[in-house]
Amino acid sequence: MNIELIINSIYESTAEFLPNLVFSILIFLFFWMSGVFSQFLIIRIADKRGLNKQLLLLIGRIAKIGLIVFGLITSLGTFGINVSALVAGLGLTGFALGFALKDVVSNLIAGSIILLHRPFKINDKISIVGHEGKVIKIDLRYTTIESEDKKVLVPNSILFTKEIIIMN
Repeated sequence: MNIELIINSIYESTAEFLPNLVFSILIFLFFWMSGVFSQFLIIRIADKRGLNKQLLLLIGRIAKIGLIVFGLITSLGTFGINVSALVAGLGLTGFALGFALKDVVSNLIAGSIILLHRPFKINDKISIVGHEGKVIKIDLRYTTIESEDKKVLVPNSILFTKEIIIMN
């Protein structure tokens, strides 16, 4: 008789547990596939329109990771796990990382804006903060200026906030 009660208890627990588990997995897979598709779509648009591929690769990765994290939190909540502490922890972690990496993030954002608006392009001769030379590379973090005797990596946040002289 005890074995029968145990089997019924296991059956009832499984009947409640299994649909939530399957639904949670389906939600996570949907968001994961949406993230992969959005990254593919952003890169495809960049290729067709001739936009800056490096910048749109970054945007695609951010969209993919954001959708996957959102899907994971949603699926855990659907499964019955209390995610409020997890969301609060992610918020605090994001704040701490943002504060610690503020210079890197400001260079990244400034680089994105420079690549988007193109105030100067490769092979332009510019002068910024006492450095003068030809632009040989524009990256998300630095812009490389080459003069006759040296190469200078100028952080994009400086290019974004200081006066740039473009010489022809």
